[in-house]
Amino acid sequence: MANYQKPADKTLQTLKDTANKLRINSIKATCASNSGHPTSCCSAAEIMSVLFFNTMKYIPLDPRNPNNDRFVLSKGHAAPILYAAWSEAGFIKEADLLNLRKIDSDLEGHPTPKLPFVDVATGSLGQGLGAACGMAYTGKYFDKASYRVYCLLGDGESSEGSVWEAMAFASHYELDNLVAIFDVNRLGQSEATPLKHDTEIYRKRCEAFGWNTYVVCGHDVEELCKVFWHAQQVKKQPTAIIAKTFKGKGIEGKEQK
Repeated sequence: MANYQKPADKTLQTLKDTANKLRINSIKATCASNSGHPTSCCSAAEIMSVLFFNTMKYIPLDPRNPNNDRFVLSKGHAAPILYAAWSEAGFIKEADLLNLRKIDSDLEGHPTPKLPFVDVATGSLGQGLGAACGMAYTGKYFDKASYRVYCLLGDGESSEGSVWEAMAFASHYELDNLVAIFDVNRLGQSEATPLKHDTEIYRKRCEAFGWNTYVVCGHDVEELCKVFWHAQQVKKQPTAIIAKTFKGKGIEGKEQK
């Protein structure tokens, strides 16, 4: 089996800088619209940076290419950071991010398939992983293709039973082309999530459902690069990444509130 090669320090710094740019553009967009969920975006910034600019294989100017890796933002309220990532990739003009949630803009408050880089609408929480399972099942058993499917979930939505039905489906069908990332930022919209930052319980639950599971610091780009690489080596099991993060990370006075 191939050995993991740590990215160069310059690459890691670029990923850190990109994460901060995604944060900044998410905040700019939500400020321009005077609505949205910037703190939910900020907790996922490093995850999105590493996924889009180190891990996933896709053609930025051809998001519908059938060979592209798939990405499902199950925590659809964090749409601004998805749009920011596609802006950084060169598909969306950065200035257009300021049109978030405007009546004549396709950049809605939650992602919809009206956008060429969105395969499935998300925002009804707890639904994204089930859709990702369908994509991974199709890729493995019908398309027999090499593309992989990545799904980013919030910890709040992980209370939904549909998430665990999808977890059972994925392990039963040995979807080793599927990676679920749990953004465990501890806080829901109005109060703490049931498990807060108890990543050990998340790990045990995911393993009990038959998933290869890792617990990482969701703000450490080097750790994220490594764990996504290891997920690609695993056979006959889907992979869950439990990423401990902080809501509002990087926003002075708002972090963890």
